[in-house]
Amino acid sequence: MAVDTERIPARRPRLGDRLAVLGERDFRWFFVGYATSLFGSSMAPVAVAFAVLGSGGGGSELGWVMAARILPVVLVLLAGGVIADRLGSRRVMLAADVLRAVVQAVFAAVLVSGRPPVWAMVALVVVWGFGEGVFLPALGALVPGLVRDRERLPDANTLLGLARSVATVAGPATAGVVTAVYGPAAVLATDAVTYGIGALALARLRLRAQEPSDGGGSMLADLREGWSEFRSRSWLWITTLHMGLFNLLVWAPFLVLGPLTAQRHLGGARGWGLVMGLYGAGAVLGGLLMLGRRPGRPLAVATVATFGWALPSAALAAGLPLVPVAGAALLAGVGAAVCDTLYSSTMQSWVPAEVLARISAFGGLGAFVLGPAGLAAAGPLADRVGVASVLGFGAVWQLAAGVVVSAVPAVSRRRWEARP
Repeated sequence: MAVDTERIPARRPRLGDRLAVLGERDFRWFFVGYATSLFGSSMAPVAVAFAVLGSGGGGSELGWVMAARILPVVLVLLAGGVIADRLGSRRVMLAADVLRAVVQAVFAAVLVSGRPPVWAMVALVVVWGFGEGVFLPALGALVPGLVRDRERLPDANTLLGLARSVATVAGPATAGVVTAVYGPAAVLATDAVTYGIGALALARLRLRAQEPSDGGGSMLADLREGWSEFRSRSWLWITTLHMGLFNLLVWAPFLVLGPLTAQRHLGGARGWGLVMGLYGAGAVLGGLLMLGRRPGRPLAVATVATFGWALPSAALAAGLPLVPVAGAALLAGVGAAVCDTLYSSTMQSWVPAEVLARISAFGGLGAFVLGPAGLAAAGPLADRVGVASVLGFGAVWQLAAGVVVSAVPAVSRRRWEARP
């Protein structure tokens, strides 16, 4: 499918321009609602974990409940992309926020009434995960319609990324305090309210006229069309493959073996908390640095930023003390924010609106589907070859993969373009 394009010129940021996107009414409303719901949803996993433990469950039961949230997300991503392209992103996201608000309110009520069985909590988080799986591809397709000035699209994605980074740092910390004082039901009730605020913000949007797909064909036909559009763009499937292998070989082992290494050598939970806290702080810093900036070759810069993800694994593999490991995590967080902003903006600029949700779904599925396998395999593999070997291999892989991807002309040479 051909798309007429025009180049967005690179320019030096001016202080007055960096937050100008908040002057656009629809984006401002969405940003407030989305940031609020993000804060609530980042609190919820802490509450769910302690709800399971408080109901007499152990590690196995907690694993079932956590898996029950992730699996539906993966399973419905592609269907969510089709539905969003057919019905329009705002409608789908509004329905998903209402659904998740109801689920969390019911979850809170069940906890207040007593000690629910594990199967009941599994059922609730399955529905919660279903809502997330539908919401995510629609989000990628909605953002371009919120910004009338196309040059501000990277700033919009930067601010949304900042909201995610801040929520990742502040949400769990707040949830820990609230859970300790008032119990997990209070956190889940708060999450329900934040989803309601997100739904209210979506309801107030006055988007440009958007023509959803007529849905005349089958869902399978729509998926085939989305896949055809996805694989026809070499820059898209190459960067998705890069991200998927990163999650399998680098990030999943880091999340599993990092706490183990911290327990042995870095001061335990407090040291690991510092590492992950600085990763989040780096993501916030990276987002602030990206505001107002338009690198001429965005995918090339995004790929260079992924080199930072090798640093924390390399620092742990080398047996470095806490301070350099935490510093490596800070730099990795900066790289994550830069990559996320530029990748989101290029996809939204270079992909036709009528298939954007489906392509976002294929991209999300490709990026994260291998992650659970990496989480499951990291521990047993480390028992065989050693923690340092697994983490060191991940660091070397990330650097080598970044070099290869950087050499692909479709990634390294392409400049800013935007749909008229």
